[in-house]
Amino acid sequence: MLPIAHIPRAFCRRLQLFFTDIDDTLTSQGLLPADAYAALWELHDSGIWVIPVTGRPAGWCDHIARMWPVAGVVGENGAFSYLYDRKAKRMIRRYTLTREEREEGRRKLERIRERVLREVPGAAIAADQPYRVADLAVDFCEDVEPLSRADVHRICGIAEEEGATCRVSSIHVNCWYGDFSKITCVKRFTQDLTGGSFDALKGKALFIGDSPNDEPMFQEFETSVGVSNLQSFLSDIKHLPRYITAEKAAKGFREAVNVILDKRAS
Repeated sequence: MLPIAHIPRAFCRRLQLFFTDIDDTLTSQGLLPADAYAALWELHDSGIWVIPVTGRPAGWCDHIARMWPVAGVVGENGAFSYLYDRKAKRMIRRYTLTREEREEGRRKLERIRERVLREVPGAAIAADQPYRVADLAVDFCEDVEPLSRADVHRICGIAEEEGATCRVSSIHVNCWYGDFSKITCVKRFTQDLTGGSFDALKGKALFIGDSPNDEPMFQEFETSVGVSNLQSFLSDIKHLPRYITAEKAAKGFREAVNVILDKRAS
């Protein structure tokens, strides 16, 4: 990984699509600092489309798509995308799975929920679970005392034993049934937003993230960035981002945006 200062000036000038994780990338210790939120507006005002790509739930993503300076949101690790048409005052929701598939998945996830709560002391179901449409989020450090890495691996093991997909973020283990990921939904959303394919726009797109569930994005994007707290997970990640910030979390996000906009303007 190279320092973010090495990102090419030519790329910064042609950048059109800025995809970003939220928790511990855009936020720090559960808060969205003013400086990070201001950075979103600066990207927006520079003509760059910002798209959060998150494990957070549908309820949160509806709010984000409506009220943040973003072009849309990919949520629940690729279960859906939301795009708010401000002129028509209409939310365009695209789900990866049918309603019937989502309902069946939620029924099957109950078995994972029961086993995790019984077999992994200290784990809890995430506080935002009531606002989810497709996955189960197990909290290992957001509102509970941090669990050990072995406990987090055990949660993943339970999900896999039950035939589910799971991904580890900086705060949750997200579990779901269905063939989707952050990157598959990002590719579809890119087509919806721009009319062009993701592959055709790779040279104008960037992703920034912080944890193992961002690995498919690091792998697919030609230009990807990790905030420095990503280094806590290096043993769990095979495909690393191209660039890394010196600062952690929201400060690292601000650092990356500063570098990109400075090079874009000069």
